[in-house]
Amino acid sequence: MSESSILQEGELERLRAQFPVLAQRIHDAPLAYLDNAATTQVPQSVLAAMNGFEQHDRANIHRGVHTLSQRATDAYERARAGVKRFVGADASHELVFTSGTTEALNMVAQGLSVSGEAPAVIRPGDEIIVSGLEHHANLVPWQQAARRSGATLRIVMPDVQGSVHIDDLKRLLSPRTRVFALTACSNATGYRPPYEDLLALAADAGALTVLDAAQAVGHSALQLGTLACDFMAFSAHKMYGPMGMGALVGRRATLERLVPLRFGGDMVDWVTLEGAGFTGLPARLEGGTPHVAGTVGMAAAATFITAVGHDRLEQHLGALREHAAKGLQRIDGIRVLSPDAESSAIVSFVASDVHPHDIGTLLDEDGIAVRTGHHCAQPLLDHLGVGPTTRASFAVYNTHDEVERLLAGVSRALKVFR
Repeated sequence: MSESSILQEGELERLRAQFPVLAQRIHDAPLAYLDNAATTQVPQSVLAAMNGFEQHDRANIHRGVHTLSQRATDAYERARAGVKRFVGADASHELVFTSGTTEALNMVAQGLSVSGEAPAVIRPGDEIIVSGLEHHANLVPWQQAARRSGATLRIVMPDVQGSVHIDDLKRLLSPRTRVFALTACSNATGYRPPYEDLLALAADAGALTVLDAAQAVGHSALQLGTLACDFMAFSAHKMYGPMGMGALVGRRATLERLVPLRFGGDMVDWVTLEGAGFTGLPARLEGGTPHVAGTVGMAAAATFITAVGHDRLEQHLGALREHAAKGLQRIDGIRVLSPDAESSAIVSFVASDVHPHDIGTLLDEDGIAVRTGHHCAQPLLDHLGVGPTTRASFAVYNTHDEVERLLAGVSRALKVFR
């Protein structure tokens, strides 16, 4: 069985051909790469952009008068401008390049909870609110920030279906709330919370707002200028770009309140043996030699997504997710988490009496790559009472035939292990 694709006939094949990794066979079966929530693959256009920089313009930025340094600096700043446009940042926003979402979120959590040129933003008696949906990277930094500062960490817990409700956040918000942090999409279930409304509610209460957009940036048309969002973090490797590359983008006025996480070259204005003064944004938060080729690749990935079109991407991925969720629900003993999630590319499930690692191993024998485990979201899965899961996640190059292979592979795994 093969369901129709949102993409035009032949277009999906042409898109797939841009990803050389997909041409290989695994255990003598065609690769069906369904682990895109962990890392998407990279198209030729991104590889070419990065190779072009490395072959012709490689040099350190901001520090040389020679031609290559100037070209590298120009490439770096063009990439910054391109990624800002991609997420809908306006003139009030700035973008700081990071190694990924994790560093960006740590940069905010630590930068608000330690003292620098001014007292820390988060102080004893204050409160930090996060949702119970979060990846560890948007939970553990806030746990540490609370301990460091003497603040209290509060959690907006999801219901038994894994959904977060606005009234629950209303009950937690208080005049002491300094920060509210939330994911744009649960990486463990695929559930998309109403983050627009939740961020607006917290901002109206006077809190700084933080959005983990890692699982949305690859297909959702994020428009930062329309969100009540002070900080947004995301990674290039979730959007067809290189690993080890990401960004923190937010309002200049709130970014300026962060104490730098990395001290060293290019983030200082002056230095003596006794002290130092820091330069302005964005360099203030970008200490050290940057991954310039990575920024070039990230911008090229943004261009690739824009060329495909956010609306068409969301429709394509939503159709794949719906196909997989409905098919899995027809398999005896399978429970799909957040089965009706929308604007999502993730489907996560458990079998009543088969361990996810066994399912994942059997699927790999069929050439199908999925992710198994807690997905760095153990508190959420414990709350839902499911423990580790099997997760399939989709990208622009995936097909309905691959979904059918997934369903057949899961059925085979259950027969083998039951």
